[in-house]
Amino acid sequence: MDVEIAATKKVSILGLDKRSVGDIAWCATTYGVNRLYWIDGYLLCLEVYEKSFEHELKNKEFPISQICYAEFPKYEKIYEVEKSLQIPIVNVSDMKIFKSILKAIKEAEKG
Repeated sequence: MDVEIAATKKVSILGLDKRSVGDIAWCATTYGVNRLYWIDGYLLCLEVYEKSFEHELKNKEFPISQICYAEFPKYEKIYEVEKSLQIPIVNVSDMKIFKSILKAIKEAEKG
C-alpha cells in the first residue's frame, strides 16, 4: 500500500494487520519498540528498519515494513501491558504523515 504525503514524498507500507490492543502492546514490548502511536481512535505500531531512512533520502520514498493497528477510542499516555510492564503512547493526531497513513488504513478496511 502506498501513501502520498506530498508531491515529493511517498510512504510504502509493506504489511498491514488489524490486531487486538493487547497483542499489539505485547508484540511491541517484546520486539523492542519503544512507543505506540494514537490517532483519532486508532492505535498504531510501526516497524521501520534503519535502512528506511537512507532509502528516503535517496528516493524520496519511506518504506514501512509493517503496521499493526487496533481501534483505541480514548487516548492514554501509557498502556499497561502487564503488571510493571508499560509502553508509552504518543498522540500524533496533528501530524500529516499519520493522518495519511490512517486514511489509507480506513480505505483498506473498506475493501
